[in-house]
Amino acid sequence: MPRSIAQAFAATKGIGLIPFIPAGFPDPATTPLVIAAMDSAGVTAIEIGFPFSDPIADGPTIQHAFTAALAHKLKIADIFESVRVPASQISAPLLAMASYSLIFRYGVDRFLSDARSAGFAGLIIPDLPPPQAQPTCEKIRAAGLDTVLLIAPTTTPQRRKQIAELCSGFVYYISISGITGARNDLPPGLTDNIRQLKTLTDRPICVGFGISTRQHMLALDHIADGAIVGSAIVKRMADSASSGPQRIAQAVQQYCQELLGRDQ
Repeated sequence: MPRSIAQAFAATKGIGLIPFIPAGFPDPATTPLVIAAMDSAGVTAIEIGFPFSDPIADGPTIQHAFTAALAHKLKIADIFESVRVPASQISAPLLAMASYSLIFRYGVDRFLSDARSAGFAGLIIPDLPPPQAQPTCEKIRAAGLDTVLLIAPTTTPQRRKQIAELCSGFVYYISISGITGARNDLPPGLTDNIRQLKTLTDRPICVGFGISTRQHMLALDHIADGAIVGSAIVKRMADSASSGPQRIAQAVQQYCQELLGRDQ
């Protein structure tokens, strides 16, 4: 059975890797295979993106993947079903990355119940700011799930504190202002921002947006607790899409091992 988020970070040596995949991309059959492959690579946790027609801050790579997944008439209930089997067989906790509007339309209580039943350990909600987030976060935690919210470089100190206090799983720090996408260099000021966040919370601090290489992982080691890799994972899935689900899963597993320095 999956560990809790706290257990997963406690068991992680060095910086943890949290890969992101869009559910249902390039087809529904691929999702459970990729989840299992990433777990086998030794990742700390796995982020499952719920496709949304109007993504908040996703770049073209993830937007394309969401569009392709939605073309299969993918429903939220289908996503829960697709992760149910791997969640019972893996150790890495699963996190649902979902717009609050999706959760609201599905029904908050129903979404939380179904997420818990499917094996999710927590929710990442990119568009739920404080103070509106507080009652929803309390409801999420009451349902047995952890909360993860986003902090950007432009977030004010007061607001950073409010957001950090609402996070029970980890704090998702966006390394840059803008959209997702692989980049060559990490932004200046990243270390100072992470250190400042660590004065606000004892939860892990995980960095996303732009991370795509082993060098990025090494640069973040001893600074952050985790690195979230999305667009670069999705690109490898797209590059292998014509070869079928098994080849996609293999490509993702190899890339995760490369990021973790375990590809030798």
